[in-house]
Amino acid sequence: MESEGDPVDRLIAAWERELPAVLYPTSELTKRIMLLSGELNEATRLVLRDLGLTTAEFDVIVTLRRSGAPYRQKPSDLSRSLLLSSGGTSNVTNQLVRRGLVVREPDPDDGRGTQIRLTDEGVALAEKAVAASAAAHDELWTDVPPETLKAAAEALRALSTPGRQATRPRHTQSRS
Repeated sequence: MESEGDPVDRLIAAWERELPAVLYPTSELTKRIMLLSGELNEATRLVLRDLGLTTAEFDVIVTLRRSGAPYRQKPSDLSRSLLLSSGGTSNVTNQLVRRGLVVREPDPDDGRGTQIRLTDEGVALAEKAVAASAAAHDELWTDVPPETLKAAAEALRALSTPGRQATRPRHTQSRS
């Protein structure tokens, strides 16, 4: 029984042994990113639970908060920035209105439209949630040297460069 390495090392080793054709040069990186994503999501989920927020509510209030004073956006702009449907944005907004964290108000530039604005309570909760989430994420990396964190961020930036997706060749056959 294999006991060396971490869970990703063991997973990759098992596929190397059992079905190596399913592995690509990106397989280990993909699994590591997925594992880290899960850890970050769990840390966020725990913080939000303690603050009484869902992930969708958090996304809305922090998006409004980072938009700058007066912390408001058109529902369509909010949906676009969150990659939510207009119905999804409306449902989350309704929850936040009931809780007194946002209000709907007339759009000053369009008499027919509305905007969603954070209330003072919404601003305070957004700031508290962002600070708690950032601290929880930072805690995951406490044992990692700053230079390693910087190198990892630079490597991930290179992997997520805009336009790279459009020019990337498609895999048409498995690796040998």
